[in-house]
Amino acid sequence: MNQTGKETSPVTRRNFLQGLLGFSVVTTIVGMFTPVIAYLLPPREKSIGGTEPVMIGAVADFPEGFGRVVPVHNKPVIVVNTRAGGLKSFSAICTHLGCVVDWDKKRNVIHSPCHDGFFNPVNGAVVGGPPPRPLPAYELVIKDGKVYIGKPLGQIYGG
Repeated sequence: MNQTGKETSPVTRRNFLQGLLGFSVVTTIVGMFTPVIAYLLPPREKSIGGTEPVMIGAVADFPEGFGRVVPVHNKPVIVVNTRAGGLKSFSAICTHLGCVVDWDKKRNVIHSPCHDGFFNPVNGAVVGGPPPRPLPAYELVIKDGKVYIGKPLGQIYGG
């Protein structure tokens, strides 16, 4: 008898092994599906930094045919200057796998090195490779000869 006055049955080896096997099965299933669920439901990112425009340099720092990735509120943004579009800014996070893009001066395109994706430097549209969506644009303002990057103009994917 136990302290409450109820009769208890002894734990048999069979009951113990069945309990241990059941526990092992449950922990294995939880261990297998936890990463899948974490991948499908990523945590929400807290907003880092502000929303005020960030001065990234003078207009002269971005000559025609030039592109550079700059940090804006802890996010990579690519700024390009083309003959066709002038100064433009886009998220530098590829919409395919989240790689940081760079400027390909020879081809005059934004290049994603992960799987050889290419984006149009005037509008951010996909021009080649596997990226599923265009690069989202960022607000770009020129004031007193200085270049300022503001908030994203669309939802940022990938990342």
